Amino acid sequence: MEDVTFENWETLPSLADASPEELAEAVRFVLDAKRGRDIAVIPVVGRSDITDCLVLASATSSTHVRALAGEVEYRLGQRGVQPLHTDGGDKRDWMVVDYGTVMVHVFDREAREFYHLDKLYAAPAGTDDKED
Repeated sequence: MEDVTFENWETLPSLADASPEELAEAVRFVLDAKRGRDIAVIPVVGRSDITDCLVLASATSSTHVRALAGEVEYRLGQRGVQPLHTDGGDKRDWMVVDYGTVMVHVFDREAREFYHLDKLYAAPAGTDDKED
């Protein structure tokens, strides 16, 4: 997403028909721009029945967790995509924003270490998640 800024974000094409990979990349961009940490995009096709791609990010505080999740929802809404569901707004350590083909998890450091979705959904040994 070279040459993309939030100043020109709304002028970019709609993401309504974006592939899971394109949508995940847009989410990654937003999280990175708002100082999300340890951002991971994990394709889970064939390993999950609920989504095609996970985007995981760590936040520095409970306020940052809510801010990152809110920013993803706001910025993707500007590009024509609304979440199917959000969860965790009443909690302080983890929020989920579900776009169907892409599920975004924003954790504080302790929750990310406890649930360790990175390891749970890591590619099985001897495989490569990259498409040819």
